[in-house]
Amino acid sequence: MAVLSYYPWLYPLFATILGLLIGSFLNVVIYRLPIMMERQWRQECQDCFPELDYAQANDTGAPFNLSVPRSRCPHCNHAITALENIPLLSWLVLKGKCRECHAPISKRYPAIELLTAIISLTVALVLPPTWWAVAVVGCSFALIALTFIDIDKMLLPDQITLPLMWAGILLAVIGISPVSLTDAVIGAMAGYLSLWSVFWAFKLLTKKDGMGYGDFKLLAAIGAWVGWSLLPFVVLLSSFVGAICGIIMLRTKGEDQQTPFSFGPYLAVAGWIAILWGQPILHWYVSSYLGF
Repeated sequence: MAVLSYYPWLYPLFATILGLLIGSFLNVVIYRLPIMMERQWRQECQDCFPELDYAQANDTGAPFNLSVPRSRCPHCNHAITALENIPLLSWLVLKGKCRECHAPISKRYPAIELLTAIISLTVALVLPPTWWAVAVVGCSFALIALTFIDIDKMLLPDQITLPLMWAGILLAVIGISPVSLTDAVIGAMAGYLSLWSVFWAFKLLTKKDGMGYGDFKLLAAIGAWVGWSLLPFVVLLSSFVGAICGIIMLRTKGEDQQTPFSFGPYLAVAGWIAILWGQPILHWYVSSYLGF
C-alpha cells in the first residue's frame, strides 16, 4: 500500500471502481441465493420424504448457482453479454432497456451498483488504507446483500451472517480489528442473546413471533465487528429508524399493524454506522452527557 502514499487519489478511485464491480455481483447474490436455498430445502425434504413431491414446475435440474447459468433478460431470455454487463455504464448506454426486446431493465440493478460504489467510497474517505479498511469494505458488501435479501424475502441467510460473525472474531484474533478478542466474542454473544431474549419475552407475552432468528445472528455478527460496548447504540438506532419507517408505511401504504416487516436492513445500517463512526459517537456522548 506504499504506492497510495504517493498517489492518494488512487485509494478512493479504486474503492469506487471495486464497489461498482462488486455491486453487479451483489445483484446476482441477492436474486439467486434465496432460490438456491429454497431448492436445497426442497431437495432435503424430498430426501427425507420421497413419497411426497416437493419439486417445482420450473426446476429443470440444471445447475443453478452464483456463476451459472448466465444472466438473461427475464422477458426474452436474451443472454447478457459482457459488454451489456458493465456496471452502471451498460444500463445508461442501453437506456435501461434490453438490447434485444427493449423491455425495461429494473432500475434497482444500477441503484445497487451505485449504492455499493458510494459505500465503498465512503469507507475509503473515512478510514486510511489499511487491512481494516479492506475488511470493512468486505463487511459493507455483506450488509448490502443481507439488506436487500431481507427486504425481498424476509430472510437473512446463514451463508452470510455466520461467516460475517466469524470474520469479525478472526480479525480480532489476528489484530487487524480495533476491537479486542474479548470484546468481539462478548459482542457476538451479547448481540445474539439480547435479541433472543426479546424474542422469547415477546412470544411468552403475545404467543407470537416478534422477529426471526436471522436478526439474532446478524446482531451477533455486528457485535463481533464493533464489540459489546456499541451494541446498545446499534439496537437503539435500528429500533428508532425501524419504528419511524414502520409508522410511515402504516400511514402511506395503509398496511395493517400486524403486517410483518424486515428488521435486518435497520440493523445493517446501524451496524455499518457503528463500525465507521461508533467510537467517536460514543466518546462524544460520554463526554457531553456523562462528563467523563
